Amino acid sequence: MSPTHRTHPIHPIYSELNNQMNALIPDLLVSPIEAVYNPLDYAGAMHESYLETYCPREPGCVLFMGMNPGPDGMGQTGIPFGSVPSVRDYLGLEAPIHRPPLEHPKKPVLGLESPKTEPSGKRLWGLIEEDYPSPQDFFRENFIINYCPLLFLGPRGSNIATSVLKKDLQALFLTPCDQAIREIIQLLEPRALVGIGAYAAQAFRRIAPTRPVTQILHPSPASPLANKDWKGTVRAHLEAEGIWK
Repeated sequence: MSPTHRTHPIHPIYSELNNQMNALIPDLLVSPIEAVYNPLDYAGAMHESYLETYCPREPGCVLFMGMNPGPDGMGQTGIPFGSVPSVRDYLGLEAPIHRPPLEHPKKPVLGLESPKTEPSGKRLWGLIEEDYPSPQDFFRENFIINYCPLLFLGPRGSNIATSVLKKDLQALFLTPCDQAIREIIQLLEPRALVGIGAYAAQAFRRIAPTRPVTQILHPSPASPLANKDWKGTVRAHLEAEGIWK
C-alpha cells in the first residue's frame, strides 16, 4: 500500500532532513567510508508510505529510536529496522525503491527483492508481531524511527556503525539529525522515549534532557547479550517500565 497524497504533518520534517543529508554525503566520503546511502531519498516512496500509514496522529505514543540503517534492513526497504519479510508480510507496505547514486558493488539495493534478512530487524519486528499480530494495534500507541538516516559502507561493503565514525564526521550530521528528532518529539508529544541501544538512548537524552528515557538492548547479533533471549529480556524490561501492553 502507498499513500495517494501526503497528509501527515511529519512529512516536511523528513523532507528537510532528506535534503540536508544529500548535501552532506560528499563530505562524508572519507576513508574508510566508500559509499553512503540515504534511504530517505532512493526509498523515499516507501518511507513516506510508512509515515502516512502508521505514524500516530494523536499525541501520547511511545517513540522508539534506533541508530541508523542496516544494509539489509532500512538500506533495502526505507523502513527503520525494515527486514524484507517484516515490511512485505507484516507491515504490508509496497512502493518503488530505486538505487542510490553511488552504490557499493558488494551491497546492491534490491528493495523487496533482496534475498537477505536484517537480523536486528527480524528480532525487533518479530517481537512486535508476536505481541501485536495486527500492526495497526502496535502503531496506535507506538512508532519507530532512526536517529540518522544514513548508511555507511566500508571498502568491502561492510557496515560502519554511526557510533564508530570519527567525531568530526559525526559532527556533520549531528545538528540536522538532532533538530529533526527534536521536531518529531514536539509534533508527536510521546509519553515515553525508548532508545534501542546506547547510542540512540544517549541521543534522546541530549535532545530531550527533561524527558525520561528508557534504554533497551539493541537486537544486533553482534551483541553477545542480544543472543541470549533478546525478546524475553526486552519484553520483560518494557513491561516493567509500563511501556509494553
